[in-house]
Amino acid sequence: MIKTDIIIIGAGPTGLFTVFEAGLLKLKCHLIDALAQPGGQCSEIYPKKPIYDIPAYPEILAGTLVDNLMEQIKPFEPGFTLGERAETLDKQEDGSYIVTTNKGTKHHAPIVVIAGGLGSFEPRKPMIPNIGLFESKGVEYMVKDPEQFRDKKVVISGGGDSALDWAIFLADVASEVSLVHRRNEFRGALDSVEKARELAKLGKIQLFTKAEVKEIHGKDDLHAVVIKYNDEEKESTYVETDFFIPLFGLSPKLGPLGNWGLEIEKNAIKVNNAKDYQTNLPGVFAIGDVNTYPGKLKLILSGFHEAAVMCQFAYQIINPDKRFVMKYTTVGGVQGFDGSKKEAKKEVVQSIN
Repeated sequence: MIKTDIIIIGAGPTGLFTVFEAGLLKLKCHLIDALAQPGGQCSEIYPKKPIYDIPAYPEILAGTLVDNLMEQIKPFEPGFTLGERAETLDKQEDGSYIVTTNKGTKHHAPIVVIAGGLGSFEPRKPMIPNIGLFESKGVEYMVKDPEQFRDKKVVISGGGDSALDWAIFLADVASEVSLVHRRNEFRGALDSVEKARELAKLGKIQLFTKAEVKEIHGKDDLHAVVIKYNDEEKESTYVETDFFIPLFGLSPKLGPLGNWGLEIEKNAIKVNNAKDYQTNLPGVFAIGDVNTYPGKLKLILSGFHEAAVMCQFAYQIINPDKRFVMKYTTVGGVQGFDGSKKEAKKEVVQSIN
């Protein structure tokens, strides 16, 4: 039995930052994640993808963000159960919980925090009959390492941010990039749409709109795709390619969490955002993309904020007889569990008469 103050289900950016906020309150954390490494989607799906909306970082790679978070929480010595899925939640007589994984590992704590992002997920696949034959043989549903596509021909399908971002990024990596979307209008950020259209004008991206990839061809590996237009009068286009990357998003599933008695709305966990991000189960919180409430924004930044607020209330549950006075880290520094301390820098202010 692994005993701790807070069990965190999900080791993505929000779960990792929770360790830091809890550590400032002298609360010990243990994280459970079905993936074999911390970082969630940032590590598993797009470690080399640049992220632009993290404060103080005009641009940071998803994998680098995870590395920085791991460095930030090191003083608080969190525990990890990786490669195992949280399977059951059992409430004890004293109000605490035992979380058991699919491999039988048991974790006991007074507080459970669900930071599982989108939950378990699978890529949405296009309806192409033989696509399964070419998976990992030219058909990829995510970009883990852009160097895989260096000097290769790549066809990307999709109209959202992922499709646009990777088409723009790979324009300087691949020998040829084609972007296929079934509409003229894209769903992604306006700036990305403008960049993609400008690259198309410069000949760095071949842009196919009102069109879809309907056939894929090859022997052992992918060799070509057939792009058909919505306008039946237009002839289909045969495009030779080394890779076909359909980016139609992920199909999120809560998995076993959906059987825990949590209040669910549209595949997300309802929480009390007016107070503490607690679920309908006392002592069980949900933060990050896995939760929902009026005005919810699915941003890493939002998850960080929710983690900070949640930890304050978790402290009160664990220590009902203690009063915690929040101090800024610029005043108190960061005290690790091993006694090490990063002292706050003292600022000297000179007055000018």
